[in-house]
Amino acid sequence: MAYHNLTDQQLIELYLSGNEGAFAHLLSRHQKKVYQYILSKVKDDDLADDIFQDVFIKVINTLKLGRYNEEGKFINWVLRISHNYIIDHFRKTSKTNFVTETADQKSIFTRIKATVPSWESQVICEQTEADLKKLISMLPPDQRQVLEMRIYEDLSFKEIAELTTVSINTALGRMRYALINLRKLIKKHKVKIELPVSE
Repeated sequence: MAYHNLTDQQLIELYLSGNEGAFAHLLSRHQKKVYQYILSKVKDDDLADDIFQDVFIKVINTLKLGRYNEEGKFINWVLRISHNYIIDHFRKTSKTNFVTETADQKSIFTRIKATVPSWESQVICEQTEADLKKLISMLPPDQRQVLEMRIYEDLSFKEIAELTTVSINTALGRMRYALINLRKLIKKHKVKIELPVSE
């Protein structure tokens, strides 16, 4: 069967219908890029091998459970899983400086929590976060993706650009429009929160 003519989604569908060869081709199509991404972060061949295996076990389990939603490219999804495993590794080894965050790059949620005057306002803060998450889900997919990667995963725009295979300027532009649209949604739904002027 000519797997090379099939899209990633078609290969996934074949795999889920019982065609193991389809996943083997899907793996071979993307394994070099995924492995090189992991290796570029951990700088260790054996560790990169371990994380790579963990990533594709996660991919297989997610696919079999029917939890993969095709909202973007398959490779972007796999790279995000890879990034999460890398972060987990560095957290476990106390190398918490893997992802740094300067004062002017704090996540939106961090800023929310910083403005809470006392523990008595904790419930209000948590409700605000829940409301904000709902509003973020209303954004266009490309804008939502960048915003979520920025505020939930604390990724730099360079990392976001790499993971979503776009230029840094495109990632910045999507973030800017996401914040503009999010402000409109906040105003429309009367959620009390102050967003940063720029990211």
